[in-house]
Amino acid sequence: MTNFIGDHACKVDSKGRILFPAALKKQLAEGAGHFVIKKDLFENCLVIYTAQEWKTQNENIRNQLNPFNKEHNRFLRGYSRGTAELSLDNNGRLLVPKRLFNLAGISKEIVLSGQDAKIEMWAKEVYDTMDEDEMEFAALAEKIMNKPKNEEE
Repeated sequence: MTNFIGDHACKVDSKGRILFPAALKKQLAEGAGHFVIKKDLFENCLVIYTAQEWKTQNENIRNQLNPFNKEHNRFLRGYSRGTAELSLDNNGRLLVPKRLFNLAGISKEIVLSGQDAKIEMWAKEVYDTMDEDEMEFAALAEKIMNKPKNEEE
């Protein structure tokens, strides 16, 4: 499993290509270079998965869905909508479909942000304005990560 870390500013060329940062390339498993990209479910960004992580995500979803349930089918259709396969070219670039850039409001400058097993792709101007208040983030961390203490202690 690949764990991506770091924020990387990049430029989009006139053909919609991004030079994949060397630091992220080093984090890829040997021989990896195939990806799936889609619009994020909650935020106005794109999400890039390695082909292996995409397979894992789909297995997790498949295990929770009933193909004969109408709502489950609707969810799967929405989840898969707008996905595209990407591969690094010989120059280490990714060609992203313009329709996906349009969905996330991306034009010329982006930030690729490593988020564990995925990479988020943000319009740079949006990413730069997302500074979360430190106290709010600390409260969120406490809420999510705080585990009840063992009563025997």
